[in-house]
Amino acid sequence: QVQLVESGGGLMQAGGSLRLSCAASGRSFSSCPMGWFRQAPGKGREFVAAISWSSLNTYYADFVKGRFTISRHNAKNTVYLQMNSLKPEDTAVYYCAAALHLPAGGSYYSDYDRYDYWGQGTQVTVSS
Repeated sequence: QVQLVESGGGLMQAGGSLRLSCAASGRSFSSCPMGWFRQAPGKGREFVAAISWSSLNTYYADFVKGRFTISRHNAKNTVYLQMNSLKPEDTAVYYCAAALHLPAGGSYYSDYDRYDYWGQGTQVTVSS
């Protein structure tokens, strides 16, 4: 049974940092692109960041560039999202996702319909 389990969410003041983790089990995702998405109350799911299997390519939504960093440790079957300089508008449920295959390019990596596996999400709340 394939599972993606996110952790590391919580309550943080604006300007603070959090590190989200996504641990995969049930199969190896070392050859799979991975991504982070988020959904705020009353809004649709939006792309945050993604990373190729080799870590050579990373993609970010404009609103997190320079603040968030995605990384992965293939031997641990884990992907991370380091979030710095948090803002109240970053408040959302953050989801980890894995794709069996994606063509190169940000337009594919940011398309949530192309991902095959999803975690249950972790809540991030940023207070002002």
